[in-house]
Amino acid sequence: MTNGTAPAPAAAERAGRKEWIGLAVLMLPTLLIALDIGVLFLALPHLSEDLGTSATEQLWITDIYGFMLAGFLITMGNLGDRIGRRRLLMIGGAAFGVASVVAAYADTPWTLIAARALLGIAGATLNPSTLALISNMFRDDRQRGLAISLWATCQFGGAAVGPAIGGLMLKHFWWGSVFLLGVPVMAILLLAGPRFLPEFRNERAGRLDVVSVALSLVAVLPIIHGVKELAAGNAESPAAAFAALAVGAGGALAFVRRQRRLEDPLVDLRLFSRPSFSIALAAMALASGAFAGTSLLTSQYIQSVAGLTPGEAGLWQAPTGGGIAAGVLMAPLFVRWVKPLTAMVTGLAVSASGLLLLAVAGSGSGAPVVALGIAVVAFGVGPLFALGTGLIVGSAPVEKAGSAASLSESSNVLGSTLGLALLGTLGTAVYRGLVADDLPAALGGAEAAAARETLAGAAATAESLPAPVGGALLDAARDAFTTGLNTVAGVSGCVVAVLAVVLGTALRERRGAAPGAGGAGEQAPERAGDARHVPA
Repeated sequence: MTNGTAPAPAAAERAGRKEWIGLAVLMLPTLLIALDIGVLFLALPHLSEDLGTSATEQLWITDIYGFMLAGFLITMGNLGDRIGRRRLLMIGGAAFGVASVVAAYADTPWTLIAARALLGIAGATLNPSTLALISNMFRDDRQRGLAISLWATCQFGGAAVGPAIGGLMLKHFWWGSVFLLGVPVMAILLLAGPRFLPEFRNERAGRLDVVSVALSLVAVLPIIHGVKELAAGNAESPAAAFAALAVGAGGALAFVRRQRRLEDPLVDLRLFSRPSFSIALAAMALASGAFAGTSLLTSQYIQSVAGLTPGEAGLWQAPTGGGIAAGVLMAPLFVRWVKPLTAMVTGLAVSASGLLLLAVAGSGSGAPVVALGIAVVAFGVGPLFALGTGLIVGSAPVEKAGSAASLSESSNVLGSTLGLALLGTLGTAVYRGLVADDLPAALGGAEAAAARETLAGAAATAESLPAPVGGALLDAARDAFTTGLNTVAGVSGCVVAVLAVVLGTALRERRGAAPGAGGAGEQAPERAGDARHVPA
């Protein structure tokens, strides 16, 4: 393979059929990574009963994938810029397929947790590569805006439609089947990628700084662990959690200092000097956390509180995927009529109204009300995700596209995983506090303990009890869980409402630099000759 330096493409250069087919190939792993979170929500009650997981193990099964994904995104995005974005994509795709098989056939909770951790590391190689390749393949602003919207639809919509797909699979197969979705998808990627995807890498990049990689992990993982432990509130002493937070803060400080000294850093800190870049990252992280944490509880409500089968529950959650797909895909159209800032702020206001509906839903409201509420939330955050992603990637020169993409992905993944941890444990705390006071007096000690642990535990216990006692237990558990959902939705609604006000105020004076459909906000100049295109 011969390397050739490609001249900087003209702004008007338009992508052809091969690039659009390549985009379809890139959307496959993006969709799969998002699906992997969505399908787990619905499979969680089934695998918990089969593997006998505790509440803590359930949280680790849910959280570890996102934590490892967030921890390695920065490293993998930078690595793709150095060794080749397509090459890293192929390596990650193969690893993801293997880890999916391990997860599907796990026979203990900790085997599944380990497999989910490997899936997170493999997934970290995929997302930055796909987004960076899009920035290379689509140089026309309008085409790039549409390409990013389609890509974002897969990323953010996948987690939402995952329960629908997972529900259909759980109706016909065992819980491990939801993880096998990754095998055929990655096979297609490995076969089609070399033909339709170009190779890009920065030939002038130095060696990967291993110390920076280690410091990034020391910064991210202890902070996530500390927040998770404090939110869970199940430790005898919070000292260990605070110690983890201190270690993470120290690692973050050391990481920043090292990046400032390096000629070729893992993260180019100059990007953060642009207020719109930094604000977009923070806004996407907060919105992702509110959406993910609330979605976790709504998916469990539709199945366990509304009493639907997995297939029925999956279909009722399909509107969530449709909502976020519509919001993301319509973002390029919105900016033709209104300013990008107006589109993002208005969308957040719409999301807040959906969260208000969820905050007042009752245990007897049923699936239609909850499905409508979370679908409205999904639609409202769509413009922020699409336009914010375009701004972040468009702010970086082409040879740093992978690094910029990893920062965009890190904000979303870190926000989502922290949202799952904080809001998930908040809902659990509310459930445990309320259900303990309403348990039927006829329950034995072991039965009461199982019912207090999780809603799934209460449902399993109710099946073995006489009808009157089991029915009373289910009613108490469902009421307590619904109150937990109300609380989480109320907190998320406040966060989103405040975010809309702050975003509108902070960027009001920078509307001329706000992201357009193509994501070209404060775009950094491209340095000809720094990035190399390796012909396929």
